[in-house]
Amino acid sequence: MEKALLVILLLPFIIGCVKKEGKKELVVKLEFDKFPAKYTCDGEDISPKILIEGLSNEVKSIAIIMDDPDAPFRTFTHWLIWNIEPTNEIPENIPKEKEISEPIRARQGINDFGEIGYGGPCPPAGKPHHYHIKVYALDTMLDLEAGADKKSLEKAMEGHIIQYGEAVATYERK
Repeated sequence: MEKALLVILLLPFIIGCVKKEGKKELVVKLEFDKFPAKYTCDGEDISPKILIEGLSNEVKSIAIIMDDPDAPFRTFTHWLIWNIEPTNEIPENIPKEKEISEPIRARQGINDFGEIGYGGPCPPAGKPHHYHIKVYALDTMLDLEAGADKKSLEKAMEGHIIQYGEAVATYERK
């Protein structure tokens, strides 16, 4: 009896998980494997173009988190952007503002530099760092204020991710 009750209570969760599984992963591409200086603190520090393939028709918005797990003390967040309407291309040089309407509509959060928008690779001299650009396809627009932090964005996305993909590129300073 207890097992049956447990199964009944967990059924909506199990169905929700199964519904979201089986979706094709996104293919996320950059035009490079190693960041050109243009996209780093050693150059113009503008966001790169991101190509996205395989978006489901069910996708209502896209969120992106870019971080550096090779940072000295903890994973360092370089970019938080969400509520992007479904698209196959995020153009380069997204303005560093909380709410943007051109060249795409989106909200941006605060990165670990303490700034809004994209903050390019800027590792200490030494070995190359790996920068992960994680693209989340969501079944909703997020009710999350612009200027939020990574933890808030991740919490807002819980239960809404229907596809995922990532691209990784490196950058090294001598």
